Amino acid sequence: MGIIKDIKGDKVIWAVVLLLSVFSLLAVYSSTGTLAYKFKSGNTEYYMMKHFIILSIGLVFMYLAHKVKYVYFSPLFQVALWISVPLLLFTLLFGLDLNDAKRVIPLPFNLTFQTSDLAKLTLIMYLARLLTKKQENIKDFKSAFVPLMVPVLLVVFLILPANFSTAAMLFSTSLVLLFIGRINMKYIFALIGLGVVVLTIFIFILSQLPEEKQGRLMTWKNRVENFVNGTGDNYQTEQAKIAIASGGLIGKAPGNSTQRNFLPHPYSDFIFAIIVEEYGLMGGSFVVLLYLILLFRAVVIVTKIPQTFGAFLTIGVSFSLVFQAMINMGVAVGMLPVTGQPLPLVSMGGTSIWFTSLSLGIILSVSKEVAKKTQTTTTDEVETVEVRH
Repeated sequence: MGIIKDIKGDKVIWAVVLLLSVFSLLAVYSSTGTLAYKFKSGNTEYYMMKHFIILSIGLVFMYLAHKVKYVYFSPLFQVALWISVPLLLFTLLFGLDLNDAKRVIPLPFNLTFQTSDLAKLTLIMYLARLLTKKQENIKDFKSAFVPLMVPVLLVVFLILPANFSTAAMLFSTSLVLLFIGRINMKYIFALIGLGVVVLTIFIFILSQLPEEKQGRLMTWKNRVENFVNGTGDNYQTEQAKIAIASGGLIGKAPGNSTQRNFLPHPYSDFIFAIIVEEYGLMGGSFVVLLYLILLFRAVVIVTKIPQTFGAFLTIGVSFSLVFQAMINMGVAVGMLPVTGQPLPLVSMGGTSIWFTSLSLGIILSVSKEVAKKTQTTTTDEVETVEVRH
């Protein structure tokens, strides 16, 4: 009870987090049956307990982060950004191969550390801090735009070879932050143009290499072609559509999914399809609603927080999480090509859940300051009325 009373911040966001966590536990337990029989001799509780522990640690991170005043994260994550850059380079050169790409660094207890998760949060924090500091001369190219542009291009370029979708999402989030931060629109369009040029050159260089050294290029090409033309190997998408269609309005009930036996990665990339199959259109719509509520509450916080840094930080982090969720769900329903993005706080994972939890904790920390401001204002108004009477 003491811990519950000690929880501060936006109660709606806390409720969203708890509901998503419940969906996560149920969906992961249901979707890891095949995995358990393949690797753990049918011990279906193993992955459930592992996920429960990871999720619990994530909630602890969230709680601890929300107890810290959000401004204290700024200097910490400025250092973390310049740590994440060499980590991204190290991962690119010496990381563990995962789905034909070097994305992670191995950790003890059969866990992995995805360095792009650290880079995403630190870059958003860096942009929020610098946009706040540069507001007086925000339209200037040399003193404002260049210091913002360089780390964006550097981090995105280091993520790009192994994870195109994450690089594209982070680039888009950065553009949204720059737009909200009142950067000159012609500079934003110039950054988009530069990004397209860099991507084109990168793809051209890869295409000239022998096929075995092209990395993820052929995977990207095949996925886009399959999505646009509707030809080739669409096995993942077809199985996801079957899962969604068979779910109907109210679903097959928890634990009764059949497509979990056919879908690749039903516990991560396609977990939303399993949720819709078992909980129906109503359950899937409810999950979508939870993410939209999270974004709405973040916008409410932005409108109430007096500090510019808190506003930039909240909108950057919340947009990144909800944008990722929409991409994951868009892939599951066949609206987007396969990307491999997990559903935040729902898909089974390690560092992705922890950094998502940390991000939400930072948003809650900002909302806690809003609550303090509102409480102070209310107290002042009451005291004024008492004095008048």
